[in-house]
This record gives sequence, C-alpha cells and structure tokens, in this order.
Amino acid sequence: MKAKLKRIILSAMALAVCVAVGVAWSRMEPIGTDEGMFYGTAWALFPPIVAIFLALITKEVYSSLFIGILVGAFMSSELSLIGMVTHSIDIISSRLGDNGGIIIFLICLGIIVSMMTTSGCSRAFGIWASRFIKSKRSLLIGATVMGIFFCIDDYFNALTIGNVVRPITDNHRVSRARLAYNVDCTSAPLCIIMPISSWAAAVASYIPPEVEADGFSLFLRTIPFNLYAILTLTMLIALAVLRFDFGPMRSYEYLAEKKGDIYGGTGNLYENMDNMGESSNGRALDMILPVVVLMLSCLGGLLYTGGFFDGAGFIEAFGACDAGLGLPIGGLIALAFTAVFYLARRIITMRQFAECIPNGAVAMAPALFILTLSWGIESVCRESLGASLFVQGMFADSSFPMFILPAVLYLLGTGVSFATGTSWGTFGILIPITFAIFGFEVTELCMICLAATLAGAVTGDHCSPISETAIMSATAAQVDFMTHVMTQLPYTLFTAAICLVGFVLAGLIQHWIVTPIMMAVIVAALMLTKKIVAKKPVKIRYVSKNIRPDAIRE
Repeated sequence: MKAKLKRIILSAMALAVCVAVGVAWSRMEPIGTDEGMFYGTAWALFPPIVAIFLALITKEVYSSLFIGILVGAFMSSELSLIGMVTHSIDIISSRLGDNGGIIIFLICLGIIVSMMTTSGCSRAFGIWASRFIKSKRSLLIGATVMGIFFCIDDYFNALTIGNVVRPITDNHRVSRARLAYNVDCTSAPLCIIMPISSWAAAVASYIPPEVEADGFSLFLRTIPFNLYAILTLTMLIALAVLRFDFGPMRSYEYLAEKKGDIYGGTGNLYENMDNMGESSNGRALDMILPVVVLMLSCLGGLLYTGGFFDGAGFIEAFGACDAGLGLPIGGLIALAFTAVFYLARRIITMRQFAECIPNGAVAMAPALFILTLSWGIESVCRESLGASLFVQGMFADSSFPMFILPAVLYLLGTGVSFATGTSWGTFGILIPITFAIFGFEVTELCMICLAATLAGAVTGDHCSPISETAIMSATAAQVDFMTHVMTQLPYTLFTAAICLVGFVLAGLIQHWIVTPIMMAVIVAALMLTKKIVAKKPVKIRYVSKNIRPDAIRE
C-alpha cells in the first residue's frame, strides 16, 4: 500500500513538473533574448523547490538535484533538449572551477582521515578519551563545547569535530544520526555568532558601502539577537542534559543504545576507509597533533589570503580573507605534516600512505558529488533566473508594520536559504535589502532585522536537503545523507518555531532581554516534550532508502 501511494505521489509530482515546464515553454520569450520571462520572478525558486520535494519524497538526493538543475536550465536557456543539457553542463562546470579550492580542501581532509584510520590513532584516541568521558551526557556536552575551538569555518568545523568525536560516540553507542545533528549544530549556527570566523568576514563583506559603519562592528551587534544560533546551542545542551530525543531521532538512538546499531539499518557506508590494515601502534597524540596543525594551518591560510603577513591587522585580514584559497592552503600543509609525521613514527608504511590517497578521495566522492550539484542549482537559481531580483521586488512596493519586520525577514531568509541550500548566497541577497529598508541608517531595529536575516539564512541552510553544511556534517559523521536530513528536521523546525516567536517579541520591545527569555522558553518546551514522549513506546522508523536487511539488528 505504501509503495503504491509513493508511486501515485511521484507520478503526480512528475505530472506537475511537466505541466509547469509546458507552461514555461508556451510562454517563454523568443530565443535570442538575454532574459526569459521567468527572470526575477517567483519562478526563479521553482527549480530548487522541485529538487527539495523530490529529495524529501524519494529520499534520493543525486537525481533530485540534477532534475532541479535541468528544470532551471530549461527555464533559462534555449528551447531545445541539447540547449538545456549544454546549459546544465556549463552551470555545473563553472561552479566546479569557482569552488576548486573547497574541493581540494575536502580531498585533503579525506586523505588525512584515511591515514588516521590506517594508523590506528582514531581507535587509540577513542580509548584514551573514554577514560575521561564516562557518560553519553558528558560526551555530547563535551562535543558541543569542543565546537567552540574549531569555529574558524563551518566546513572545517564539521569535518574536524565529526572525525575527532566519532570514535568516542561509537564507543558510547551514540547513533551516527545523532552525531551528525550535533556536528551540524556546531558548524553554521556556531560560526554565525563567532567574531573570529570566515562567516564574520563574509557578513562584513556584504554590508553596503552606503552604510557609514564598520562591517565587523555591525556583525558584533547582531550576536545578542541571533536567536536561532543561540537557541540551537541551548537546545543541543538541553537535549544532552535531559537525555531524551523525539521524532525519527528517537528511533535511531534506541537502535544504537539497545541494539548496538549505530548506523540505523544502513550498515557502514564507509567500509573502504575502515578496512585498510589498521596499525596497532597509533596513540592518541597521533590524532591530536595533526588536528592542531590542521587548525593552525587553516587559520594561517585564511590570514595569509587576507594580507595579515603583508601588514594588515588581524581583524582586517579576517574581513578580507578568501576561504576558497585559505582552507586548501591549510589542508595541504596539514596533509604534508601528517604524512611525514606518521611515516617518521612508522605507524603507516609508504605503501599504506599511497593507498590512503585514492581511498580518502573516494570516501569524499559522495559529498563532492552532492556539493557540485548543490552549487549548480544555487547558480541556476541566483544567476540564470535572478532570484535576488525577485526578493528585492517583494519589498519595492510593500510595507509592513515595523515591529513585525524582524519576523518577516527571518521567514524570508529561511525560505530563500532553504530553497537555494546556501547561507552565504542568502546573505548576499538579503543584507543589502535589509539596510535599504532603513535608508542605510543603523538603528536598533535595523540591527535586530539584520540579526533576523542572518538567523533565517542559517535556519534554512540547517533544514535544507541541498545544504552544503548538512552534506559536510553527514560526511564527517559517516552516515547516510538523507538519514541526517530527516532525523534533524524535527529538531530544526522545533527551534525555528520558537525563534519566530522570539523575533516578533524582539520587534516589539527591541531589547536583548528577549534572548534569555526565549532560552528559558525552549528549555521549558523541551521538558514538556520529554514528558509527552516518555509516555509513548518507541516505534522504529527508518528514513533512508539505503536500508539493508542484513544490516538490521533484531
């Protein structure tokens, strides 16, 4: 019955897509014009919406994203099959070139992780850390606190925290889905309230030149009002202290704790990284030292690209840094150090090192593939179809009561980020609009609205099935991607609902006291939810299409 219903839904969606494309075809402007009729309209968000709905229903993200790109390419290109395909290839290949540095960085991290696994230091680190971490509660709180020390960049944070903590969470029977949620919460939501991060630099760079204030100082003023980031971290710690879960996550935690199935029925999707002749000579220090070098080298790489070594100040260098260049510089330095260090310690051989290079790159292939498609759909939405012009047009002839403006901008930021899968792209669209609404004057309400815009961008990014940060978090936790998306979604929506109420209140009283009030509200709501959930038996619900019957433990 469920399979039949699923086929009916998919057929209906396919028909809807065909009808929409048919309408687009019949109404498209003649070939040769620079912009079709959909440019700068609500249709600019149609391709990512198609991809998101297909991903949520089919639980298969690769084809969903590619179909979204094809739909967008058709809406913005010549009315021919070859034109659509050619335009799609151009979009994807151009984004590969633009993000080549990030690809290099991810491959470097994949090779480093592969070397850590082969050397046996991951296992040794887990054994060493278990002597100090005696409970699941202390483990999850410790992982959250650890995120503060790796908040230079969300990619760097997610991949580093996930790989460092994973051996310990496995020992304590924490599901990989729960680990991925923890990692995701300490990446973008943490970076958006950390002054020394690539995110602070990005936000500062999007401040319009008409604003007579320093971009970095404006970013600092948004931190107390960034409700989503603060409430997400509050919820993360509260869940660990209260020791409960809800939604699909509850099923996965039950499977991990009671059945020993930390993967949730998919089995180990990264077996090729775990079956490479692990050494028994690895020590905890062999993992800690490369991670420290990675952190310092990435920090140095970011400062270098910002001109710190040419005389620029520390804050100024961060404001001008290029993460696409700085992170791969740090990754290559850390990779070289780790290889030399492990070879000198004789915990891996030259042959094992050579094997780690392709194995590490192959392990990152799923993440790189999804990232490439995500970049492609973001590009077709923003550049080919003019999504930013549509959002600007929404405010051109509209007026809202000023107290409700933070909530409106929060919802708008969430929607744009959810549809495009990118926080930074949303920053570029909405930050100039936010200041334009206030005539580029920096008022208290303007700062609250700016914080709401940033919070909305992170919220949509946190919820979206095409989010780059979600891809990184699932990769770091080594869990099926759709498992991470679907188990995390109830948590993010829970936080977002309370956050929306908080921004309405913030617009009314315009005071930072709203933040501690909403922190108390979310803790109280979680305590109430725990009482309700405790009365219901656990129902096993798998949310991935990659479930293997042989991997399910009865």
